Amino acid sequence: MKKTDYDYIARVEKEISKKFGKDTIKNPHAGWDEDKEEKYIEDCKIFQRKIDKNRESDDMIEHNGFLISKKLITVNANRTCPVCETYSFNKRDDFYMNKFECCYDCFVQWVDGREERWLTGWRPNHKEKT
Repeated sequence: MKKTDYDYIARVEKEISKKFGKDTIKNPHAGWDEDKEEKYIEDCKIFQRKIDKNRESDDMIEHNGFLISKKLITVNANRTCPVCETYSFNKRDDFYMNKFECCYDCFVQWVDGREERWLTGWRPNHKEKT
């Protein structure tokens, strides 16, 4: 068995500290205390909760023979405008669908400036749409 040369280790540490500074040879546990330990453990718990939350949202379920993300099933997204009956993927239309139950184009044509009438239930009839 080889005997450890402590004098050699001391010389190497001394040269390293000259070149790179005293912090490079300091024991990592030297600055560690109970407060840092508690903060580290709390940070680990918070990080694990975030990971668990993301995993829950990524759960897949079988729906009509396909695996679909669980969060997609619970989302109720109606993308067809009830006024003009067009289908849209535009994010801008989502805002107007949620607030006024119509797409952006119908908002500009029928609602803009007449919100009170729209909110009371008025909708254009088939003759007005054309």
